[in-house]
Amino acid sequence: MVLDTLQYILGLLSGGLVGFTLGLVGGGGSILAVPLMVYLVGVQSPHVAIGTSALAVAINAATGLVNHARHGTVKWRCGLMYAGAGVLGAFAGSSAGKAFDGGRLLFLFGLLMVGVGVSMLRKRRGESDPDVRLTRETAAHMLPRLLAAGLAVGLMAGFFGIGGGFLIVPA
Repeated sequence: MVLDTLQYILGLLSGGLVGFTLGLVGGGGSILAVPLMVYLVGVQSPHVAIGTSALAVAINAATGLVNHARHGTVKWRCGLMYAGAGVLGAFAGSSAGKAFDGGRLLFLFGLLMVGVGVSMLRKRRGESDPDVRLTRETAAHMLPRLLAAGLAVGLMAGFFGIGGGFLIVPA
């Protein structure tokens, strides 16, 4: 597929909007990038838009990680456990996602966006602890939930080809 000049300009503007949003709220790149690539830029195949946005969002997320690591706001043990389970889920999810028709995949992606939006409007159960750490003492309580959430987010991120930020934050 050959892009014309207007598509390149729209792609650059869309990428700037997605990057700004990622920097502002730390997630949601793919939730914007996939529809922008398909409906504004004119990428014909939803599978191509999904794969392309996954790469772009991953690079943006890695940049954000470096910045957060410099400021000491990364909980490495939790993040690595969550990510490890997420990688396994993403592999399985991406294999399943390739088997779906692009139109159906976009429809399901839209339903997921609505579901995540509704879940973020609901009150959270209990209080969060910003100082929580994954230690031997907390592992029995935290690790099963952490791994289950990582696996579930990985499955959805792989299936829809998204970075997962808009799934990770609510999870």
